[in-house]
Amino acid sequence: MHFFLYYLLPFIVVLGILIFFHELGHFLVAKYFGVKVLKFSLGFGYKVVGKKIGETEYVISSVPLGGYVKLLGENDDEQEKIPPSEAVRAFSNQHVLKRMAIVLAGPLFNLFLALFIFCCLYLVSGVTVMTTEVAQVRENSPADKAGIRKGDLIVAVQGQATESWNEVKEIIQVSADKPLTVTVDREGNLVSMTVVPEEAVEKNLFGEDVKSALIGVVAAAKFKKVQKGPWAAIKEGFGQTWYVTKLTVLTIVKLFQGVVSIKTIGGPIMIGQLTGQVAQEGLDNLVPLLAVISINLGILNLLPVPILDGGLILFLLMELVLRRPISLKKRDVAQKAGLFLLAILIVVVTINDLARIEAVKSLFEKIFG
Repeated sequence: MHFFLYYLLPFIVVLGILIFFHELGHFLVAKYFGVKVLKFSLGFGYKVVGKKIGETEYVISSVPLGGYVKLLGENDDEQEKIPPSEAVRAFSNQHVLKRMAIVLAGPLFNLFLALFIFCCLYLVSGVTVMTTEVAQVRENSPADKAGIRKGDLIVAVQGQATESWNEVKEIIQVSADKPLTVTVDREGNLVSMTVVPEEAVEKNLFGEDVKSALIGVVAAAKFKKVQKGPWAAIKEGFGQTWYVTKLTVLTIVKLFQGVVSIKTIGGPIMIGQLTGQVAQEGLDNLVPLLAVISINLGILNLLPVPILDGGLILFLLMELVLRRPISLKKRDVAQKAGLFLLAILIVVVTINDLARIEAVKSLFEKIFG
């Protein structure tokens, strides 16, 4: 029961929400352009439960690791079966830009979902930030020479108020060899001093050496909630969505460059572990995780790999440029290559996921015992 409540149930809920919004994007845009939607399915495989409403059958299928929206005329072998009266509503008969919009809508809806979550979260709960309290000052560093002390709270840099450590860091790291006026709160008294950041080399998130400017202080790693008004919360939501999106794209690029190890890639098992662990800590942590996974799902679906949305968008772009569809033979070869790559990826992420589990045996005992 514990495993179901804290691992399996959160995983099913999170994955179900992500799949629903992804397919909802395809569904709504297809409906907007008048394309007939035959089926809206959460999951693959055999139908578990379903109901036909209007012209569309809504289904929950047996394998909850994906979903699909079946459109009239989306497959080449269906063209001859389309009644003449409905030909105008077939996906294949739409202008290429309309087809691109329908395909693109799925990943975009995942990004919109993340944006909505972040905006609402910041509006209701505020933003959690690391305080600007100094925990340590390196000896003979610019901060030490300027007179900054342990326990100081940095309240402004160059006259710009700072509420979080990130704000302090962002100003300092681009100001090498430039005198900065730093104002600190020291036991209730405001003290200003001039600090000259020195250029240094540090590691970024990917373990690469990058040039930056430092003053030689370490944060106290204390956190606080900062309440935001409606517009500030929306701005923060856009900023966080952009940050996670950029980080996801960079991670994929670094993966192909060999900077990030392929061993870091995870799949459903890792997502299940994460959602389970976070769910035990509370919904406050599970909701932003949902937004992050939604962004990852949206970006991954945009990769130009056949059988993913990005692969179909690539074919449609080629059709737009060449002014004719890509031949069925070439698309078939590309689809098989894409399926082969996906199969390899599934094997790799499964091996990685299992390697992360400290005791695979105990996990199976929880599931089956």
